[in-house]
Amino acid sequence: MNFSRQALLGIGMIIGGSVMLYAMVQQIGSGDGQTAAPAIVDQTSTQQAVSAPLTTDIDTEKRILAQKQKERAARVAEQEKRAQEFLAEQESAEAQALAKARAENQQYRANMTSTGGDEDSPEAAQNAIATPAVQPRTDTEVTATNVADSNSAAQAEKKAQEAAAQAQAKKQPEAEAKKLAEAKKQEEAKKQAEADAKKKAEAQKKAEEQAAAEQKKQAEVKAAAEAAKSAPPTAPIDYDVKRGDGLLRLARQYNVPVAALAQANDLSPSASLQLGQTLTIPSRKQVERLEREAAAAEEKRKKEAEQAKKSAEAKREAQQKLREARQEVKQTDAKGDFGVQVALAGNQASADEVAKKFKSAGYQVKTSATSRGVRVIVGPERGKVAALALKDKINTDPKVNTTGAWVLYWR
Repeated sequence: MNFSRQALLGIGMIIGGSVMLYAMVQQIGSGDGQTAAPAIVDQTSTQQAVSAPLTTDIDTEKRILAQKQKERAARVAEQEKRAQEFLAEQESAEAQALAKARAENQQYRANMTSTGGDEDSPEAAQNAIATPAVQPRTDTEVTATNVADSNSAAQAEKKAQEAAAQAQAKKQPEAEAKKLAEAKKQEEAKKQAEADAKKKAEAQKKAEEQAAAEQKKQAEVKAAAEAAKSAPPTAPIDYDVKRGDGLLRLARQYNVPVAALAQANDLSPSASLQLGQTLTIPSRKQVERLEREAAAAEEKRKKEAEQAKKSAEAKREAQQKLREARQEVKQTDAKGDFGVQVALAGNQASADEVAKKFKSAGYQVKTSATSRGVRVIVGPERGKVAALALKDKINTDPKVNTTGAWVLYWR
């Protein structure tokens, strides 16, 4: 096995060197052909430059030529540097291969010695591997090899990029599908979480509504019990007044309004009670009836007060108009006296009764017998305007309570 490995290694190195030598020779030949063409081109360009008129000065042409030569020298130096680096790498690889071959040869000899074999035998001589002689290559060989390796490396890199692109193109649909599946899974999880949260919120809301309804029901029951406890008695009660009793104290004791208790006993709410006096504690229905009557009485009182207020305002307005009318008559010196007839009585006694009512209200009243009855006339007023104002005042005066007054000429 060791002999076969060493033999194969040696044969591979020989074949590789031959192939490399052939490639360098071919590269040198093609390189010579390539270098010849630029020389011809440069010569033709130079001849054309000499024959054709210059478009720029000579110094500029020299600087451009020097720059091109400098760039060419830089490229050549870079290629030589790369060739030297490649040569160093090749020499290092060959040295490592040679060291490995020597180590394997020594191991083989050691094995033969330990097993009692003769390393000088023909088999050992045949198995021994001759140490290849390493000769340095020329710069031309190195350059050719560098160019070939660079082309191979570029092709290998291009193939690797294409393979990577194909692999990426193949993986992209899978990645997209995986991404879509993951997004769909997350969306479903989100919807499930929202549904669970909604169910939880609905259950919590329902529980809160039930608790609120139960609490309301308990409150209503409690309020009803409190109301029954604090309500007036269901039937009237006769109570004898004791020392220290009063309407307010008894009203609180039996949960009835003070006004209802006083009204049920025909008393004033501020009246004092006598020791031994018997009072009637009204029942619940009596209290409700008394409260309704009190509310109706209060409403009636308010209406009467409002009506009295309106009547007073109308009276003041009529009085003001009467004063203004009298002032106007005085200023214009109107002639003629007028009176206001307020009633036509059937006899003198009835006329005197009406006249008495108007006199008590502060009016000047006279009676006058006619063929149709006895007239009751208020006045006189100088001028018809003043008489009309007096008529309005009489019709709005609540003390006399009449609306049939009318103006007539005073005779």
